[in-house]
Amino acid sequence: MENNLRKIRGSCLCGKVTFEIDKAVGPFEICHCNRCRKVSGSNGLAAVGVKTQDYYFLSGAEYIKTFAAPILHRPPAYHSHFCSNCGSPVPLANPEGDWTEIPAGLFDDDLGISPDKHIFTEFTPAWDSIADDLPQFDQRQLYKYRTGKDWPSAT
Repeated sequence: MENNLRKIRGSCLCGKVTFEIDKAVGPFEICHCNRCRKVSGSNGLAAVGVKTQDYYFLSGAEYIKTFAAPILHRPPAYHSHFCSNCGSPVPLANPEGDWTEIPAGLFDDDLGISPDKHIFTEFTPAWDSIADDLPQFDQRQLYKYRTGKDWPSAT
């Protein structure tokens, strides 16, 4: 059975927070920023884009807690959502907007897509090296890629 005929399931480590999606649309990025590394406890955080209309929260809203890290450069703040029982990063029960990002490691089923890029690569720790052929973007390159504009000057 193909993914477009069934839901793709996901859950946290303890299984208290569960959700499903119809499909993953991407982007499917591996972020190497300091904050994503700390949330994942690894060299980066792989996250996949999902349309909110294709996202179905099933259980565990009462276990979801949010940490809003201080703003570094400009709003919005970095938000980390996690299961208060097991500590896994998790999606919100009711994300706002047309699109949301879900940590890829939470999915129990095949997503049908693979990572498409590394982002914030200037923060890759010295003990790590990116060994695949995926495109790599530092924050200035990513800004230009996403907006079509040059990095704003500090004035």
